[in-house]
Amino acid sequence: MVQHVTLLDASFAALSDHTRRGVLEQLGRSDASITDLADRFHMTLTGMKKHVSVLEKAGLVTTEKVGRVRTCRLGGRAMAEEAAWIERHRQIWAQRFDALDEIVEELKQAERHHDRQG
Repeated sequence: MVQHVTLLDASFAALSDHTRRGVLEQLGRSDASITDLADRFHMTLTGMKKHVSVLEKAGLVTTEKVGRVRTCRLGGRAMAEEAAWIERHRQIWAQRFDALDEIVEELKQAERHHDRQG
């Protein structure tokens, strides 16, 4: 369980940054070198290396160094656990909103009934 939570934490931390989400979108279209990514996102090479490192630790990106070029690609790990976590919480909130809708409807009916009596 601890490793599961750690993986979720790493994934959500990685996804919390708009640049890292953009990197994932870019790598979804094609592999890219860290230099290409830095240029595309108007960042320093050091800054992009840090972003790629966070994505790599979360298992969302892999890198391979060939000569002087480090190429990035999407990691092999699907985000099934993250999607399942989000779905569980979506269902909880949906149930809460459904319950709230029922209360509001009951209050409206009671108000209509009270208006007819008055």
